Amino acid sequence: MTTASDPAGFRRAKWAIACLFCFLGLQYATWAARLPALKARLDLGAGELGLLLMACGAGAAASFPLVAHLMRRLGSRRLSLASALCLTALLTALSAVPNYPLALLVLCADGVAVGCLNVAMNAQGAALEKAYGRTAMSQLHATFSAGLLVAALLASGCTALTASVPAHFAVASALLLLLLARARTGLLPHEEPRPAKPPLGEARSAEPRSRKRRARTALPSGRTLLMGCAMAFGTITEGAMNDWSTLYMKDIVKAPASVAPLGIAVVSVMMLLARVRADHWRGRWGDGRVVRTGSAVAGIGLALALAAGGVLPTLLGFACVGLGAAAVTPCVYVAAAERGSDALSLVAAMGTTGLLAGPALIGFVAGAGGLTLGMATVAASALIVTLTATRIPWRPRVPAAAG
Repeated sequence: MTTASDPAGFRRAKWAIACLFCFLGLQYATWAARLPALKARLDLGAGELGLLLMACGAGAAASFPLVAHLMRRLGSRRLSLASALCLTALLTALSAVPNYPLALLVLCADGVAVGCLNVAMNAQGAALEKAYGRTAMSQLHATFSAGLLVAALLASGCTALTASVPAHFAVASALLLLLLARARTGLLPHEEPRPAKPPLGEARSAEPRSRKRRARTALPSGRTLLMGCAMAFGTITEGAMNDWSTLYMKDIVKAPASVAPLGIAVVSVMMLLARVRADHWRGRWGDGRVVRTGSAVAGIGLALALAAGGVLPTLLGFACVGLGAAAVTPCVYVAAAERGSDALSLVAAMGTTGLLAGPALIGFVAGAGGLTLGMATVAASALIVTLTATRIPWRPRVPAAAG
């Protein structure tokens, strides 16, 4: 039985779940880093490449019904291991696909597997916090960022040695299997949250009501939809900054070519550092206050930067986004997991939709009213998270993990 008085068990489970987060970052960034090579080998145009990327995202966004079913049937431990194995196989398959239709199919399947692993590993993270009474989710999300970094370094090293995509993906697959082997030893037997039992005298009268409630389980509650909105607008903020910050620095701020990429670097570094520390903030102030304050800092800081202009104010505003948005998705995942796998699956799917739709939405707004207005939409998205966070039932404050 897992208890807060078992620090060794907590660390073992935490590192096992962290391996899953690192796994997902490494797998995703590995094939994303070799898109130019895949584009050249399959002789794709810009539109075909965009559709290839959308296939992966669409698979992840559409995976909600399947993920909810598999979570109930398999549980988060078995589903995370099975989906991770699928992702390893799909990475190998992507290195050898002979034509464009098969590449679309592989990446669509990759998106479905990503959706499964995303929900399962976040369910594991929420179960870890509940079982041991310690915050850990933000640090787990930080290891996803670490996986992205490892993948970038691996892609750079492999490309310097050989142009072979299969060789690169074979090395990456070996690392993925090592992470999976480490994760397998410490994952938790996650159990679904169960509703409280009615008093004995009310059990019989409650039975018809329970049947009616089961008939309505397909419809998400208003609070679950609020969590989904917070997740969607939070991922819009993250995704849009990743895709548009460099262009904003170059075209609007008129930063030199050597400085323009610092926009995304500032956001990424601040987000990684904040996620490393965010569990301590959660333990001190609670998830609700961290999300409300953080998203307000992101929105107001970015809005002030857009109004001020100039390289330094813009970089400071981007730093506010990385700092403030870092803990939003980890905290919302924890809140959604408290309501069961169906709620978690729906919230994760809405987050994926926001991540996909965000850059396109900003592009549409920028095309109609300029990139400054597009970035102002990002600031507004962060402030919408602040508003929705006031209505979400957050988990009571728990201490931060010591290690």
